[in-house]
Amino acid sequence: MSDHRVVVVGGGFGGLQLVNGLKGAGVKITLVDRRNHHLFQPLLYQVATTILSTSEIAWPIRRLYADRPEVTVLLGEVTGVDSGAKTVSLRSGMTLGYDTLVLATGATHAYFGHDEWEPVAPGLKTLEDATTIRRRVLLAFERAEMEADPALRDALLTFTIVGAGPTGVELAGIIAELAHFTLPKEFRNIDTRKTRVVLVEAGPRVLPTFAEQLSAYAQKALEKLGVEVLLGKPVTECSADGVQIGEAFIPSRTIVWAAGVTASPAARWLGVAADRAGRVVVEKDLSAPGLPDVFVIGDTASVMREDGKPVPGIAPAAKQQGGYVAKVIRARLSGKPAPAPFKYRHQGSLATIGQSAAIIDFGRIKLKGWIAWWIWGLAHIYFLIGTRSRFSVAWSWLWIYLSGQHSARLITQRETMREEG
Repeated sequence: MSDHRVVVVGGGFGGLQLVNGLKGAGVKITLVDRRNHHLFQPLLYQVATTILSTSEIAWPIRRLYADRPEVTVLLGEVTGVDSGAKTVSLRSGMTLGYDTLVLATGATHAYFGHDEWEPVAPGLKTLEDATTIRRRVLLAFERAEMEADPALRDALLTFTIVGAGPTGVELAGIIAELAHFTLPKEFRNIDTRKTRVVLVEAGPRVLPTFAEQLSAYAQKALEKLGVEVLLGKPVTECSADGVQIGEAFIPSRTIVWAAGVTASPAARWLGVAADRAGRVVVEKDLSAPGLPDVFVIGDTASVMREDGKPVPGIAPAAKQQGGYVAKVIRARLSGKPAPAPFKYRHQGSLATIGQSAAIIDFGRIKLKGWIAWWIWGLAHIYFLIGTRSRFSVAWSWLWIYLSGQHSARLITQRETMREEG
């Protein structure tokens, strides 16, 4: 093994793909993440909506590399990078030296200058976010069951999702199904079928990155489930009482934010140029400008395609970038010519609308309906880590499909019946 030190910050899709790509390269790897698990984010909304449990979509990072002695895993938060001294600083006070640094630190919610909305309108990026949203959704029904004031009861039974990208559409569809089909027989004082699920989008259509005909199909499928779709109407205020949309105020005690993201502080750490979302504008080999030994990948990087459009912030893109950077590092260490500039290969876009419909855009091939839903499910099961997770998720989906019952409807936090700010 050589003395070359590779520090990887972030254990998401890009970071793990890079570490996997360096297996057998003879380098010492240190993988740092703020959490001890790798999260399969595409299914995070299913934890938030009581379909899956947390353990079905997350795996301890240490376990993944237990048989890789050259990989050291650290639970820590990076606070800065000194590119001159080639060191990474952690909040704990620890300093890591590197020869090659890879930043795969992801992104978080963007409230467009209104960060004060976050307590009442949480986003969905982590397991903590998912369990918070799940708790609030389930508690809304519990509190409505005991509420005598009709106006307050209606507000408790109104769920507002801000942003109609894949996450917003998927959340809206599942919450509507939960209220209209799963819960009605379980409550005595309320009719959960009267629940309002409101999906708000500032743009002209839902799922704007999909073809227009698929976007139109998704909207009709949502409306068939009882979702109210409000287009071309940005949210101007969020509070514990509800949301302001233009001139209209919707009383709503549960709000979920799915409208935008902003990158991690990686650009500030490096002192390099960033785009409007804070992503590092990288070179063609995914290195940071002027820093050939520092690579930035995944949601932290701004990468342009050959057609001038940005590479989307999705899991396949991050995995492709992680694999590419591993090849660059290997080439440098062996003295071989560098690979050709990174080229993103789009493998298609997928989104679900409830438990029996989906849309898939493969470019020339576009699918919708239950066939697309089955393909969507098989694709996600394939990319899960480990046979146990694949079997568990497949069984959960089959059970819900056959019985209509969600299996992860537990409220476990200590503050179960406390008022949340």
